[in-house]
Amino acid sequence: MRMMTTTTKRTTTITMVMVIVTTIMTTKVMSFNIFGQDTNEVYSPCEDAKVQRGEGFTFGIAFSNKESFYMDQGAQGPQLSPCDRRLDLANKGAQLALFRPKVDELSLLTINRSSLVANSGGFMVAFAGQKYAARSPPIMFADETNTITSFTLILEFSEGTLQNLYWKSFGCDSCSKGSVCINKQDCAVPNNKCKNHGGTACNIGIQIAFSGTDKVLDPLNSWYEVDKLRQYSLYGLFSDLKDTIITPYQDLF
Repeated sequence: MRMMTTTTKRTTTITMVMVIVTTIMTTKVMSFNIFGQDTNEVYSPCEDAKVQRGEGFTFGIAFSNKESFYMDQGAQGPQLSPCDRRLDLANKGAQLALFRPKVDELSLLTINRSSLVANSGGFMVAFAGQKYAARSPPIMFADETNTITSFTLILEFSEGTLQNLYWKSFGCDSCSKGSVCINKQDCAVPNNKCKNHGGTACNIGIQIAFSGTDKVLDPLNSWYEVDKLRQYSLYGLFSDLKDTIITPYQDLF
């Protein structure tokens, strides 16, 4: 559900998105684009897409324990895409969030922490593609003590094809009031301070940006915008507005 679109200087657009987290499975993702023409007809995160600026791009984030993303279950062997059936994530209690931001727009994605069941594990992996499968390294979002609430994810393309997804940390200078700093790089909220142990205080915000080139070789520049704003957190800047927009609809999800 696309909740808000605002325009800043030049052509940079910041989009806030809230999603429903579901049990992981391979399905066709339905997208309803009301902000312009979208010619990318690939809606599944487990299919390949070649995109250009302004089009929607579907990717997923899987939530599970760290070992679930490795073929040998030891977190040391080959890491597979969550689309790979050999991981058998559906039978391991993993959950999946699907997103479709516009290519080269800055997007703030919000995940309702209370939608993640206790056995979904404390790590997440972003992924997309089949033949050209790309997936991020597993990153911790929660443990028994804290929930990390602010992340930055970079989607790197070459000629419109996704090549890589990686998490970027800017330290704790932008942590909001009431947060704690973990490992000198991540902003987190103590679980005992979350409303009902998983309420709005522990919702996960993910800043999305793009780099590389699209299918017509136009450069994707939104990553540079994030880099310039790295002393600020989009999650922090928009947290008050996010709560104003999303909180009245919490019970619907």
